[in-house]
Amino acid sequence: MTTTTSWDQLTEGATREPLTVGPLTRTDFVRYQGASGDFNPIHHDEEFARSAGFPTVFSVGMLQAGILGTFATDWLGAENVRKFGVQFREQVWPGDVLTCEGTVARRYEEDGERKVDVDLVVTRQTGGVAIKGYATFVVP
Repeated sequence: MTTTTSWDQLTEGATREPLTVGPLTRTDFVRYQGASGDFNPIHHDEEFARSAGFPTVFSVGMLQAGILGTFATDWLGAENVRKFGVQFREQVWPGDVLTCEGTVARRYEEDGERKVDVDLVVTRQTGGVAIKGYATFVVP
């Protein structure tokens, strides 16, 4: 569901209400793998993950990126995205609860369009940052 946010509401430092997702399950990981076509066994095969030195399976990072992208586009509209990027920081494990947050970092006009740059972050219940991201949106 897209939220209607006006230019006047998007001052620098403005935020959107955080979104909490989870706890994530192995089934969530497998469902994402099926949708994306990324079948690396480290994300669903316990024995394989342990043999690679991990305590258990962990999420495909793009799952969290997709959750973050949905959070941002629900706020400012998918049709308004001009740039989106993420940096993976921490692994996400079964049972993790994620919180997405966004803050307007810059508000400006460029090439006849009103734009905002937003800083995005996904944190785990531990306080650790799973993903740091950014996006640019036009504001009609």
